[in-house]
Amino acid sequence: MSLSLTACSRRIAKRHPGLFRRLGEHSRKRFVLAPTDLPVLLCLDPNEGQPKVRAVRGHCDGDARISGPLAALLGLVHGVYDGDALFFSRDLVIEGDTAAALALRNAVDDAELDISQEIAALSGPFARFLLRAVAFAERRTGVPLARPEEEAAW
Repeated sequence: MSLSLTACSRRIAKRHPGLFRRLGEHSRKRFVLAPTDLPVLLCLDPNEGQPKVRAVRGHCDGDARISGPLAALLGLVHGVYDGDALFFSRDLVIEGDTAAALALRNAVDDAELDISQEIAALSGPFARFLLRAVAFAERRTGVPLARPEEEAAW
């Protein structure tokens, strides 16, 4: 799983080079993304634009830790949810280097990522099927798995 996540994150880095440049001084920090409803942590090391992602059970050291339900974390990536609102409602918890966490959030916001599109780009002839499956899963679970269309966002 870690190899796949690293490959996907490097593909994203190539397609959105500003994402990791925007981290500036925080591009060597390690981020722990902790979905509270899953038994796994994601350890993101931006590595100055050559990111590495590890999926681990148990403990992962990092400079900043962002915890919350998977739906909230994915909603942040896709611009569906407001990070400030999630933080102040305590649906999202930030620990450690808050400046680094804020830099990551701003970089992701600016990149306007759509993880389903990024994964579809890697899946070649299966992209259409994958996008249909993602849309179906999103409707069934309510978890934001794609960036909403501009009109739908309003």
